[in-house]
Amino acid sequence: MWESKKWMDKPNGEPFTILGKDVVFKGIARFEGVVQLDSRFEGDIHTTGTIMIGEHAVVRGTLNVGTLICSGKIKGTVTASQKIHLLKQAVLIGDVRTPVLLIEEEAYFKGLSDMGTHPFEAEPTADIQTLPVTVEQPEVSPSLLIEGVTRS
Repeated sequence: MWESKKWMDKPNGEPFTILGKDVVFKGIARFEGVVQLDSRFEGDIHTTGTIMIGEHAVVRGTLNVGTLICSGKIKGTVTASQKIHLLKQAVLIGDVRTPVLLIEEEAYFKGLSDMGTHPFEAEPTADIQTLPVTVEQPEVSPSLLIEGVTRS
């Protein structure tokens, strides 16, 4: 008579949760595993797993996630420890911080992105004050053209 809710499984067996499009959430949400959000959400989302923002979803707030895959709309700040992937219908207005940022053609992103320290930045550089400075005088031509008059 009473059936328990059944988890949908990803191919690797990780729990998969769907939050439908007829639901409106406000507040702070903490998730584990993989979550697909097709609803409206206003507030903070925290997960070390993957969150998929569906094409009908609208999210306003701060997201701290492992991986974000988005085909919906987000207005806010997103920090992802693994990657952010904006699919072609996605709209993201706000700043992002992630080591990997993928933006498909036709996706819209407006904001600042920070991908952390690149190995190039971590390389030691020579101190500018210790570099030798040489100044060479330019070669001057015996004849100069100034305002249409030739001088020799």
